Amino acid sequence: MPHKSGFVNIIGNPNVGKSTLMNELVGERLSIITSKAQTTRHRILGIVSEEDYQVIFSDTPGIIKPAYRLQQNMMKTVRTAFTDADVILYLTDVRETPDADLPYVKKIKHCKVPVILAVNKIDLVSQPEVEKLMNNWREIVKTETIMPLSALHNFNVKELFSQILQLIPEGPEYFPKDVLTDRPERFFVSEIIREKILRNYKQEIPYSCQVEIESFTEGEGLDRIRAVIYVLRESQKGIIIGHKGESLKKTGTQARIDIEKFLGKKVFLELQVKVAEDWRDSEKKLKGFGY
Repeated sequence: MPHKSGFVNIIGNPNVGKSTLMNELVGERLSIITSKAQTTRHRILGIVSEEDYQVIFSDTPGIIKPAYRLQQNMMKTVRTAFTDADVILYLTDVRETPDADLPYVKKIKHCKVPVILAVNKIDLVSQPEVEKLMNNWREIVKTETIMPLSALHNFNVKELFSQILQLIPEGPEYFPKDVLTDRPERFFVSEIIREKILRNYKQEIPYSCQVEIESFTEGEGLDRIRAVIYVLRESQKGIIIGHKGESLKKTGTQARIDIEKFLGKKVFLELQVKVAEDWRDSEKKLKGFGY
């Protein structure tokens, strides 16, 4: 039997459920999920391998109009996702009105690789509403494959995966069969901490933060991790730390519990907060942070 392999890039606007869907497709929690826009900053690969196939999913940042250099770099990632895909998975949801002028819809209409358009969160509306949305999207995008689904409730996700397997080409094994992602453990630890910041703080604070793992020392029964939370201004540092350090302690405790689940062992987590002025607009600092 020939071996099939391909890159499936998930593209869509913020909060349509791209990260939830990729986690379901891969069967592991690789992308952090919150109700806030711009939760995903990096392109993250999730790899599903069997003897006769390998599917490499790519979760990309939500499509936005950039306001600073970090967001410009995020949108470069999205544009790149159109050029190196074997299959484009464009994700929308029931709250998004079908519109030919939505960002990147024109790109999808003229895409040279197969496109699957998936309408997510169908559990929130009635069946007639879903059918109306599907028909409206079908007229705009004119792709052969449009699927309703609920990533949160794992509805139609297996059927979507089966459709993807039909569309990916024959190809080699790009990664060892036991590899789940292209990212190291340090990256996922920093993302878990950033997820807690997104959940615990409001307004601009989470978007002003960057997490860097300063040290990661593995032990037989305990890993010791020191992480730095960078903010833009001194006033934000005080907000992150909170009164008598309570806010930072809460974030650290929540992060440690999830990091221990992820690593499968006990963790001693130390968090520090530092100011890195204008890091979101500094090309040098962004490169240092892996953007």
